[in-house]
Amino acid sequence: MIELDERGKRCPAPVISLGREAKRIELRPLDIAVLSDDPAAAYDIPAWCRMRGARLAEVRPLSDGTGTRFVVVLDH
Repeated sequence: MIELDERGKRCPAPVISLGREAKRIELRPLDIAVLSDDPAAAYDIPAWCRMRGARLAEVRPLSDGTGTRFVVVLDH
């Protein structure tokens, strides 16, 4: 699993990083975890998944309270 720590970055930076990483890595299936404290990520990342045919496998708050963890699964 690849983890992208996008805390402290605002829209659209977290979803742009997700897209860039998904394009860079050709290996499939692939899980990418995005850590974000941007409230817009709760809308942007699910929308990106719908547009790209990816699956949003997990959304949960980080245990230290510094944001949310989004796990995106790229199957193709």
